[in-house]
Amino acid sequence: MEQLIPVMNKLQEVFGTVGADTIQLPQIVVVGSQSCGKSSVLENLVGRDFLPRGVGIVTRRPLVLQLCHVSEDDRDKLASEDNVQDGVEEWAKFAHIKNKVFTDFGEVRKEIEKETDRLAGANKGVVNDPMYLKIFSPNVLTLTLVDLPGMTKVPVGEQPEDIEIQIKDMILQYINNPNAIILAVHAANTDFSTSEALKTAKEIDPDGRRTLVVVTKLDLMDAGTDALDVLCHRVIPVKLGIIGVVNRSQLDINQQKPIAEALKDESSFIQKKYPAIANRNGTRFLSKTLNKLLIHHIKECLPELKTRINVMSSQFQMLLASYGEPVEDEGHFLLQIVTRFATDYCNTIGGTSRNIETAELCGGARICYIFHETYSKTLERIQPLDGLSDMDILTALRNATGPRPALFVPEVAFELLVKKQIARLEDPCLRCVELVHDELQRIIQQCGTEQMIRFPKLHEKIVDVVTLLLRRRLPVTNEMVKNLVAIELSYINTKHPDFTDIASVDSIIDSRNRPPSTDLAEGGAPKAVTQNGDVSSAAKAAAISDKKSRSGSVSKGANFLPEVPSQPQTGRALSTREKADVQVIQRLIFKYFLIVRKNIQDTVPKAVMHFLVNYVRDNIQSELVSKLYKIEKSDSLLKESKEMSVRRQEAQEMLAALQKASQIISEIRETQLW
Repeated sequence: MEQLIPVMNKLQEVFGTVGADTIQLPQIVVVGSQSCGKSSVLENLVGRDFLPRGVGIVTRRPLVLQLCHVSEDDRDKLASEDNVQDGVEEWAKFAHIKNKVFTDFGEVRKEIEKETDRLAGANKGVVNDPMYLKIFSPNVLTLTLVDLPGMTKVPVGEQPEDIEIQIKDMILQYINNPNAIILAVHAANTDFSTSEALKTAKEIDPDGRRTLVVVTKLDLMDAGTDALDVLCHRVIPVKLGIIGVVNRSQLDINQQKPIAEALKDESSFIQKKYPAIANRNGTRFLSKTLNKLLIHHIKECLPELKTRINVMSSQFQMLLASYGEPVEDEGHFLLQIVTRFATDYCNTIGGTSRNIETAELCGGARICYIFHETYSKTLERIQPLDGLSDMDILTALRNATGPRPALFVPEVAFELLVKKQIARLEDPCLRCVELVHDELQRIIQQCGTEQMIRFPKLHEKIVDVVTLLLRRRLPVTNEMVKNLVAIELSYINTKHPDFTDIASVDSIIDSRNRPPSTDLAEGGAPKAVTQNGDVSSAAKAAAISDKKSRSGSVSKGANFLPEVPSQPQTGRALSTREKADVQVIQRLIFKYFLIVRKNIQDTVPKAVMHFLVNYVRDNIQSELVSKLYKIEKSDSLLKESKEMSVRRQEAQEMLAALQKASQIISEIRETQLW
């Protein structure tokens, strides 16, 4: 089982190169307030001075510390792999300097400071970019720890105002990993109720199932006080335990007191101060506990980790396949793309596309909707007699007869009025053509999306070619639709087989021409006839009075005629004959308009399909090939976008890391898990 931790170290190195946070590897994350003794705890675990020291914030970027125990049997093998000189028992390596081996741990400290200043600046800035350090030693137990910047409240130097939030977000990023063990460090000489490390750990791990507390500076507590209640789990409820340690003082560090002596002094202090629990505290017990916890934690996480790596490997293979391979034969590849786009375009119109939308209508279905819902219902809402009043029809009848009163309904008036109504159908027909054109333009964006993203110049050129083709066919289609309406206007076919309303018209004409039942007296006044056939005296008197009035009016105003109105009187009631004439025209217009509307409703969609939709569908591939398939232009058209190149490179790196991780995990024998 000891081999599980090196396996995790290898996985960390693999995924550290691609910056993958999606693989949640088991690790121990060290959190604590600034100057609580985190660095001293890590140095005690290693047994070497190698971390930067100073006033204020010193750890300014995550440090992934991988401790590798080197046995006597493995020492020669590992030393030869890293080109370590004979006699050297401890050495260190950085991931960013793969070929350099550090045997002087003072140089390790300088390299940490140098690399931190390079990214975070030299004036207390922080950055969330981990540094990987691997230490080989026979004096350490195999462990992997992540040292994070200490929590702070007040920004100093070049630190931004939100430095507290930045550091906390960085800590949360690491401890939110469900496979991480939280090592919360707290100084014993401060109140536990004010511990930021314990507060943050409790927010993420409220049950304390993956939290281990380290209490530092036991020797610096006030006289008369101790941490016995804390170390006996009576104050802080955590499942993994609470371990007390004693670090070197600043005086010991300045005097370069060896860590081996410091560990002896620590053991003596704990044995004297806390004899009952001395065997469960101290740096050596902490190291063994961390080693045991990490091994068992890796053992629990490994099956899920295997599954996750395999699933992600399949996902990235599919993603990389969607990005396509680098282009070798540009001419052949361009022809493939053009053919695929033309096929997708035609399939979308025909309804045979592989990706059928369920949220909205698209392609040919929208064109069908335009024809049979939008266009047809718009035509049906246009009524035959809209905009024609009885007086308008009467005026047209009078204008058609000229100076002679008409004995019959003039046919010219019917033709003029019905043509006026038929002409109203042209605008909806042209609007139908426009809607279908817009839908054909819209289909362009739905076809070949993967290739379009990969080659933006080719996408732009394809859109231009198809748009130009559609624009070229639009005037032709509009002209044909106008001709269809003009054809109906050019000849009013009153012998049309569906124009069968003549019988009702004849009945109206007969009723108009039938003489009235009462006789008319002279001057148009009706005679009153008695039962014996004589004219009554009242009728005679009325006739004489009417005759006198007419003769008097002529004699008095013969030279004064009223002005001729430009329009008929709209307020007056129509006579029986006028009503009959208007009804005849209305019936004829109504019947003939319905015939024409039915014809237009049927022929316009056919014309649009023939002159626009089918033409584009039949000629789109030849048009694209003739405009785009030129060897001298294929190089510029098949130039990928920078975004696509970056995505492919990232996907390739991630896939390689996943495949390597899968290979590393597969090397673990099942017996090593038990």
